[in-house]
Amino acid sequence: MINKEVANVQEALKGVTDNMVLMLGGFGLSGIPEKAIAQLVKLGIKGLTCISNNAGVDNFGLGLLLQKHQIKKMISSYVGENEEFERQMLSGELDVELIPQGTLAERCRAAQAGFPAFYTPAGYGTEVAEGKETREFNGKMYVLEYAFKADFAFVKAWKGDAAGNLIFKGTARNFNPVMCGAAKITVAEVEELVPLGTLDPNQIHIPGIFVQRIFQGKHYEKRIEQRTVRQKD
Repeated sequence: MINKEVANVQEALKGVTDNMVLMLGGFGLSGIPEKAIAQLVKLGIKGLTCISNNAGVDNFGLGLLLQKHQIKKMISSYVGENEEFERQMLSGELDVELIPQGTLAERCRAAQAGFPAFYTPAGYGTEVAEGKETREFNGKMYVLEYAFKADFAFVKAWKGDAAGNLIFKGTARNFNPVMCGAAKITVAEVEELVPLGTLDPNQIHIPGIFVQRIFQGKHYEKRIEQRTVRQKD
């Protein structure tokens, strides 16, 4: 067994430098790699291309990197909750590539599986397909999309062990699993790091072969992006 445990987030992010392409798991603020993002802010790394379903909010998640102008390009699906993102995009400070959500997930999964590209009907006949190869299959048109190429993937899991086996909980089982193994190096931060052999093999969502580094984070905030409560009678 290869021990992939590292002592802390500082060790986990060794080798991350300017102008890299990073994948970051999460959906909204659910299941985001909070500690990795916070460390990226501290490191002050610039010129990043970030692949993530969304760009966080103004004061949390990837929004913290946007505030420091550390991101040069966002590859995302939904970005409607971040005013600073909107300002940078409209002013031309930030390069933005918007992708249909299913296509975003599949480009991650293709990279994970080792497929260089795939055809999808999503986006055909729209701006999404401009400049891309299209092809007809059984009377229906498809768009050629390429797998992502990323330097690091940062994911957040509920439990993990020293071999890198991961279990996700609830909504955190979103873009995190398909980003594991989809980059040159996958870093997993977990709420609970358990001894090897503790996890039930039938409950493991991602085997350790897809993970290169793992560490245990503390004091996760788990913010709610849009809090909705029932009005009292």
